[in-house]
Amino acid sequence: MGNIVIGVDSSTQSTKAIAWDINGNVLAEGRCDIPLNNPSLEKFEQNVEDWWKAFCVSTQELCKQIDIGEVDGIAISNQRETLAKLDSEGKAVYPATVWMDKRSVKEVEELNSIMGEGRIHEITGRPKDPCPCLYRVLWMKNNEKNFFDQVKCFADVQAFLVHRLSGEFNTGWISSDPHGMFDVVNKRWSKEILDHLEIDESRLPKSFKPGSLIGKINKNASQETGLREGTPIFAAGGDGQLAGLGTNCTKSDRAYINLGTAVVSGVWSKEYKISNNWRTEIAAHGEGYILENVLLSGALLVNWFVDQFITGDRKDPKLFENLEIELKKIPIGSDGLVFQPYTGGVMDPYWDPYARGVIAGLSISHTPYHIYRAILEGLTLDSVFRTQNIEKETGLKIKEYLAIGGGAKSSSWVQMLADASGKNVLIADTIEASSLGAAMIAAYGAGWFKSISESAENMSGKTKLIKPNLDNYNRYQDLINIYQHIYDSNKSINKSLVKFTENYK
Repeated sequence: MGNIVIGVDSSTQSTKAIAWDINGNVLAEGRCDIPLNNPSLEKFEQNVEDWWKAFCVSTQELCKQIDIGEVDGIAISNQRETLAKLDSEGKAVYPATVWMDKRSVKEVEELNSIMGEGRIHEITGRPKDPCPCLYRVLWMKNNEKNFFDQVKCFADVQAFLVHRLSGEFNTGWISSDPHGMFDVVNKRWSKEILDHLEIDESRLPKSFKPGSLIGKINKNASQETGLREGTPIFAAGGDGQLAGLGTNCTKSDRAYINLGTAVVSGVWSKEYKISNNWRTEIAAHGEGYILENVLLSGALLVNWFVDQFITGDRKDPKLFENLEIELKKIPIGSDGLVFQPYTGGVMDPYWDPYARGVIAGLSISHTPYHIYRAILEGLTLDSVFRTQNIEKETGLKIKEYLAIGGGAKSSSWVQMLADASGKNVLIADTIEASSLGAAMIAAYGAGWFKSISESAENMSGKTKLIKPNLDNYNRYQDLINIYQHIYDSNKSINKSLVKFTENYK
């Protein structure tokens, strides 16, 4: 037995290949950015060859730093709801559509009308929303029939990469369930949904339980990636669920919150529960479910604001250090300024693709720093009331958050989260929880541990405790009460503006 496993995180913006030891320590890593294309309003695409290039560059960089003979296995964490359309050789016949893509809004209504309101939600755990892949499959069938007929495999990112690495169109349950075509209770592709889409199961990857052996690195892939030929690949999958695993959120008293490109939080549930207040997914260790909240705007919104309105290089750490100093001078509520961060539509609890960002209370007394603080407060308030919705509806008692992602480096943001929720916030000693979650699965698959849960217990790292300032809690609750009125007050206006834009393209 070797002493290394590799967790590869192929996310929206980059690929990170990280080597881990049996104690969950980082040994080495390689990284490569992935381009994102926005060809027109509401369309977001990627080239699958960029996924492969980023994988190869990151693993080559990693393998220069480690003894590849010591690697017992790899597992892949992937961005979810992103769909590749491949031919039998694994080449793209059409650009991959990314989870942010909103081209299939009409298909959401069409398919739910045909199958019956709530039926897809019941089978898949996914409320009515354009994010799951099945609606983009229907869009392609309706609008690009010639390309639709050429597709041999509608693949998630993991399935694409596993095919390039081993020649097999294989993936894991937690990569399949974001498709919105997977029966998450019976752990199989839903024939009922596939029949309505008019696609056969043979046009989808084979899906396996987390930790299953789903391929081995072949000779060609070894030459391109630097990985040893024959290295086992174990079924992992969606980055959100793996972040929960990587932070050892395998019980219902701790919620993970990823302050990343999007703000994603979730809590484990033994029972299958569905509601419009969350989406329900298979847990990364294959036991129970994750009740997950998703706020589509996170660091993506923060970075956009900084790039557009703050002077300086965002890659310079001093820029964010200065922003931290300035926002701490501003009181809770940003001197009467509130920002609703629904810049790309909203998922739970409203499931409204027409929602947009709203700034309320703006005056000429406000500065860019007020807006920056209001953005962080908006992201925080939204996350807190979503968690409160889960607690109220399920009876689960969440004692603490465990924060990961780049935003967890912001002392102001995590303190806001603690104060507004009244809960302790733990900061993981690694922000790469999705890669660590994949590594935990690889460690189980390689025989290091008897279960994936045991992997999580042994490999999850230390945390730093942030306690809430309870003097601020009531003030934040008052602000949440104001904040929650913004959506209803602007719902029809935002939809009218989107329709206006579509009519006058």
